[in-house]
Parts: sequence; C-alpha cells; structure tokens
Amino acid sequence: MATLYLFGCAAPPVLDISGVIEEAQGRGWDVCLGLTPTAARWLGDALPALEELTGHPVRWEYKLPGEVDVWPWADAILVAPATFNSVNEWALGLTSKFVVGVAAEGIGKRIPTVAMPCVNAAYVQHPQFDLSVATLRGAGVTVLYGPGGFVPNEPGERRPYLWHHALDAVGAIVSPAS
Repeated sequence: MATLYLFGCAAPPVLDISGVIEEAQGRGWDVCLGLTPTAARWLGDALPALEELTGHPVRWEYKLPGEVDVWPWADAILVAPATFNSVNEWALGLTSKFVVGVAAEGIGKRIPTVAMPCVNAAYVQHPQFDLSVATLRGAGVTVLYGPGGFVPNEPGERRPYLWHHALDAVGAIVSPAS
C-alpha cells in the first residue's frame, strides 16, 4: 500500500478532512495527516479521532533532532487546501511550518506532489501568488489552479471544494497500490 502525506492548511475545506481521509483510504492509500499550526488548532478536538482514523500521529511540528520519524516514507504528497500564505511560503522556500518544509523537501526528493489552493479572488490579485504557482509548477508540482482545478471565490463566498479532483490527480501520478 502506498503512503500519501495529506497536508491541510487553515482554510474552511480542512474542516472536512476526515471524509477526505476516508475517501483516500477507500482508494487504497495509507494516509498520514499533517497540518499547519492554525489548521491543527481549528481541528483540535478532532485530532485524536484523526490519529485513530489514519493510524498515524497527526503532525504540525517538526520532530526534534535525533527523534525517529514516526511516519513511513511518502509515495505522494497532497497539499490541500493550500492557502495563499502556504503557497507563497512554499514557493519562496520559507519552511518554518512543518507541512511547508516537508513539501519543499519533497520537491528535492522527487516525491510526486499535488497542490490545490483555496484562496479568494482578492488574494490572487497579489502579484506574488501567480509567481508562486508558476514556481511550484516549474519545480514539478501539479498545481490544480484555474480551469479544471480550484477557481477562486469572492471573499466570504463558500463554494464546494473539489477534493475528488485532488485525489484523482494524485492517483493519476502514483497508483495507491504501488
């Protein structure tokens, strides 16, 4: 069974992460869940149930030097929902957050990686966002943004987040049965 690192950032779709884990497991993935610190705070009461669901500790901090890594090696990484902040940090190599650091390192380790942003139309007007998406795509990350992926919503508007597109994209790159 292949291992999927599912990395969620603090955007409303992260609140649906347990269903996404179940769907990924139904597709044959062993899922390890990583969160940004804010997403971990949002899901605080659910963290024990998420650990039970995945069979792995939920992580949002780096391990200490000398500690054994508690997760198996990743066969694929899915960063979703990826916020404006996390996309920009990742593209710029700013790795103070665990999930951003592991995703950045995944590029160098050649771990197939998919990202699906969740940003509003006001944020994407900032010139850095398009540069960051282009940088990540240039580094080999499949970024599901624009037609066929995530299309920005207006500030305050909530539309369904197309998790199945993200899982389909990961499955198209790496078979969970590998």
